[in-house]
Amino acid sequence: MELCGATTFSPSLHFPQPFPENQMTVSVTGATDNHRVCVLTRSRSEAQLIFPVRDFPGIVIAEEAEWKGCIQGSNAVVNLAGMPISTRWSPEVVDLINDSPDEIRPSVLVSATAVGYYGSSETQVFNEQSPSGNDYLAEVCREWEATALGVNKNVRLALIRIGVVLGKDGGALGVINGTAPNPVRLGEMCEQLGSVLGRPSWLPVPDLALKAVLGEEFAKSRSSQVLEGQKVLPARAKELGFTFRYTYVKDALRAIMSQ
Repeated sequence: MELCGATTFSPSLHFPQPFPENQMTVSVTGATDNHRVCVLTRSRSEAQLIFPVRDFPGIVIAEEAEWKGCIQGSNAVVNLAGMPISTRWSPEVVDLINDSPDEIRPSVLVSATAVGYYGSSETQVFNEQSPSGNDYLAEVCREWEATALGVNKNVRLALIRIGVVLGKDGGALGVINGTAPNPVRLGEMCEQLGSVLGRPSWLPVPDLALKAVLGEEFAKSRSSQVLEGQKVLPARAKELGFTFRYTYVKDALRAIMSQ
């Protein structure tokens, strides 16, 4: 499947001509990838900094008034707008999908939440069948998923619960954990990073420092997630035969730091 967008955008906010039958169009919120996409944003200027025209000549950057035209011209919608987790999910995307006429309604909605759905534990192992936690992060994730679950019943919905993302810069319903198959504790990740960099491992992160940076209720549960951790396994992805590029954190860190 090619993720693609229109090369021009008409004043009527609809694509000026239909795409070939075998070509899919995907609208993405919270987009940061290097595909040709329709970027649904609340700030055109910020999006243009990430997607300059010289580097992304075929991209469509659409502010809220233009979202309807993009979504109705798409085969699928990918919602990443809730990441980072401090950002509240908005029901607008689901409403626009549901309000689309049947013949131009997207057939797939992929919605990202977070492994914060499960709460934190130093001993428990979580998979897609595990119940939700009872802290603030879990509540936010349940809210996101409840909103996504309101999508039209004829739209295939996939909920992806994403774990900690490493980077140099930082059919019917199927919930999938977006995590690696060999999770590690924070201390081990710091030790592996130190090994990759050829330096001593990082010192532990003080609880007070995290709470000072992250703020009140959100910080309380977020810092506990970072400090206590979660062992969240991608059981569903493995069942579906997904091939992981990096199954161990050291391999991922080595690849990142060699960029």
